[in-house]
Formats: sequence, C-alpha cells, structure tokens
Amino acid sequence: MASIELKNLRKSFGAFDVIKGIDLRIEKGEFMVFVGPSGCGKSTLLRLISGLEDITSGDMIFDGKRVNAVAPAKRGIAMVFQSYALYPHMSVYDNMAFGLTLERGHSKEDIRRRVEKAADMLQIRPYLDRLPKQLSGGQRQRVAIGRAITRDPKVFLFDEPLSNLDAALRVATRIEIARLHADMDQVTMVYVTHDQVEAMTLADRICVLRDGLIEQVGTPLELYEHPASLFVAGFIGSPKMNFLTGPKVEAYGCATLGIRGEHMTIRPDGIWEGTVIHAENLGSDAYVYLDMGEAEPVVVRVDGTATVKSGEVLRVSPLQERLHRFDAAGRPIR
Repeated sequence: MASIELKNLRKSFGAFDVIKGIDLRIEKGEFMVFVGPSGCGKSTLLRLISGLEDITSGDMIFDGKRVNAVAPAKRGIAMVFQSYALYPHMSVYDNMAFGLTLERGHSKEDIRRRVEKAADMLQIRPYLDRLPKQLSGGQRQRVAIGRAITRDPKVFLFDEPLSNLDAALRVATRIEIARLHADMDQVTMVYVTHDQVEAMTLADRICVLRDGLIEQVGTPLELYEHPASLFVAGFIGSPKMNFLTGPKVEAYGCATLGIRGEHMTIRPDGIWEGTVIHAENLGSDAYVYLDMGEAEPVVVRVDGTATVKSGEVLRVSPLQERLHRFDAAGRPIR
C-alpha cells in the first residue's frame, strides 16, 4: 500500500483552470472518496493521481517520493473506469489475466492463481469461461474490478464505477466494493462519485470538491454533523439539508438556518407552518414536502405509517440542538 500526498496541485487546460491548488494527504490503506457536482474536478484529480494527465504545477508524492514524471505503469496503481473496458472477444479469465500477460516475470501458474483468487473474492469464478456479452452489467463491473485486483496494486482508483448500473445493481456492487476494501485493507483506495450516498456508505474519509478546490475533508459523520460550509451541508445527506431564511431565522442570529428532515417533527404546537405539496412513502419512512415560503420545499421525514394529504397545513418544530447556523458568506456559526 502507499500513502499519497498532493501539494499545491494544479491542472489547467489552456487558460481554463480545473484544479486550482489542492493540498491533501491520503493515508496508507485508506478509502478516500472524492465527491462533488459535475465539473468540480474530481475525475481530473483522479487522473492526475493515476498519471493519465500531466500536472501543471505542484507535487504528487507516493510514499515520500515525487512521481510527477513517473509513468502510470510504474506507479503501482490499478484503475476501474465507469465503462467496463473489457475486450469483447476474450473470456472473463483472459480479460482478468490480460494485464499480467503483458508484464514479465509471471508464469502461467502465477497468473492462474491470481485470477482465481480475485474471481473467488468477487464471486465470479463460475463465469471465467464466458464472454462479457454473456454477463450482466454488475458481473461485467466485477470482472473489471477483478482485472485490477490481479495486478496486486498499491493504489486502487475507481472512476464512477457504478454509474452505468441500475439501482439494485448499484447497491449490490457497492456492497462488493465495501467487502473488497475489508479484504484488501493494505491497499489504498481512491474513489470518485457524484453520488453522496456512495460516498457516505463507502468512505473512511470524504473529500468534497467544488470548482477545483477542496470544500471539506472528513469522515462521513463529520461532514454530516459538522459541515464546513452551506455548500457541504446541502450536498451531504439524503435528502439534503433544509435551508430557511428571512423572518423565521432572525431570532437565531444568522443569515441561513439549516435543519435536516430527520431532525424535525410535525406537531400541533410547531413553531413553523407549511402546506403539504407532496408526500413520498418509502415503507418504513415517508418524506413530506412542505411549502414554507422558501426557495425550495422543506422536507420532513416521518414514520411510514403517517397519513398526510396534499394541501394540508401542518406545523413543525426542529430539534434545537440539531440546528445549523450559517452567516452571509455560507460559513457555519458555532
């Protein structure tokens, strides 16, 4: 495994600055997730770590050694892309073995041992003789992951690997990746996604990016409970944090008040009033969307057995200890 350190890292395409000076340390064996909206620079940052993009300025350091000019093949990395990038005419076995056959020093027995070990880890041994077209999307993604595992990398890079899967397969494959991290705890993993649910469920730490800069780095719980900005507060959590402004927040001494839907209750003596726009029943829980005069509906999570109707007027109260106050610049007021 390897530690990775980024020092004032910058990347520009012509006059357009994509990565604008990032300092970050990823510890050995850590599962770091880069998350943020489209265009924030997360995939570019991953490609800089891999060596697939040249660094404009700054330093990329693996285990204390500067690797700016080191070729991808020499960095000890393996990468899994959004597209499976499998050879359609090759069997699953040959796809997983292909990288090793290009390297010197691997006997056929060594290659077979590595492929079968990875196949067992990902539960795809029964498919080793099949072609990719004979597999489901989730199975193809596991083959792509298995191909990376066989290389015995120090650093595992994932670039939105679940984006092409349907909802059920995303959950199943996410569990496989979590299991993989537990089984390969000596390998440093860096994972890019726009899906904050993936980030929250997989990461040891999350790096939230915005416009080529880091907004916050921390554990999922740290980002959920102590967001460092209005942006992070609105990005982390599902559904996202509610934001209130105007007369409702004047007594709290802030420009914006944040409260998550699970930290609000519907009650007759509630301090705020809203009209039901819509209610989503998910079985165990339901999300009630209220028009409270804000730019966006306010979401309240309630028990799935609760019955509310569109147009109904409800009163709600927040848990005072779970309120988040933000100043006019979008920074938290502690």
